[in-house]
Amino acid sequence: MDRKAKVRTAAAALAGALLLGGCAGDAENAAPAARRSTPVPAGGAAAELQQRYEEIVDAVLPSVVKIDTGEGEGSGVVYDGNGHIVTNAHVVAGAEEIEVTAASGGAPLKASLVGAFAADDLAVVKVPGGKLRAAAFDDSGKARVGQIVLAMGNPLGLSGSVTNGIVSALNRTVSTQRQGAFPGSTIAEAIQTSAPINPGNSGGALVTLSGKVVGIPTAAASDPGMGGAATGIGFATPSNTVKRIVPQLIENGEVTQSGRAALGVVVRTIIDPQSGRESAVAVAEVTRGGGAAKAGIREGDLILSVNGTATPSQTALSTVLAELKPGDTVKVRTQSPDGSKKEVDVTLGELPDAG
Repeated sequence: MDRKAKVRTAAAALAGALLLGGCAGDAENAAPAARRSTPVPAGGAAAELQQRYEEIVDAVLPSVVKIDTGEGEGSGVVYDGNGHIVTNAHVVAGAEEIEVTAASGGAPLKASLVGAFAADDLAVVKVPGGKLRAAAFDDSGKARVGQIVLAMGNPLGLSGSVTNGIVSALNRTVSTQRQGAFPGSTIAEAIQTSAPINPGNSGGALVTLSGKVVGIPTAAASDPGMGGAATGIGFATPSNTVKRIVPQLIENGEVTQSGRAALGVVVRTIIDPQSGRESAVAVAEVTRGGGAAKAGIREGDLILSVNGTATPSQTALSTVLAELKPGDTVKVRTQSPDGSKKEVDVTLGELPDAG
């Protein structure tokens, strides 16, 4: 969940001003330089692009809201005319109360949690009345690298903020860590963007120049060397995932057709006591009738790899599975409690039905 942060505004000091035409720099000599540096109104293509930005902000920003849980803040996007708002699951995880404030301001509205699907880090909350304007959602399958996008949300509590960038890459598989009541997620086909994603942007809107939402900003990459977020590398859950998951949450409060592959096991990460590193995942529970059970995988077994890719952690296993589909058959290498190893074929089930 995005934590509240204090924002300090710093005044930039102009040091070492460059003087032209002499050392004294009196007003008479300075005037021509000042006139030459006066900004010229944009024209042509630049003016058209600026106008388009303004039109998109006017059209979409009213559909972006601030979400406050008392423990932290995030963003949301109005999904329909019935008061349903899509956000990230980590924004509202564990929340005892939820308040929604429109980007245009006004009194906060009490909201209730309709449902959440942690695997894709999506949730739906609802406010009464249906007075908020719904956004239009794009086909993320048509997104292109280099496409201009705007990120709208509430970074650091600054309501109704807009940043811009491009689609930097497509079809990333991105894993987020456990955070409080949120168990973590692995997002398939994520959109990478250079539009700044800051704490509080989570759950907001990534918008194309068509004025439609192509993704839900979810996470920023971290730079271990810098000890913080990596500049210009953010990720959004694609709108096609939103359009698949959110209607199920609205209709049933849960997801029964996720389109995501599952082995049919509950696992935990094993840490090597000597190196302190993650070494494998241990099967803590096997779903009856699932793919793993049918392949002979048992509780206590270690899962070492899937299709030749090592799985030293739950995150690694989730990342491999995120790139597969229900019904796919994979080769799973396991180790039994007695130390013997074998490779079995597993036909994948579907989250969440198959565990």
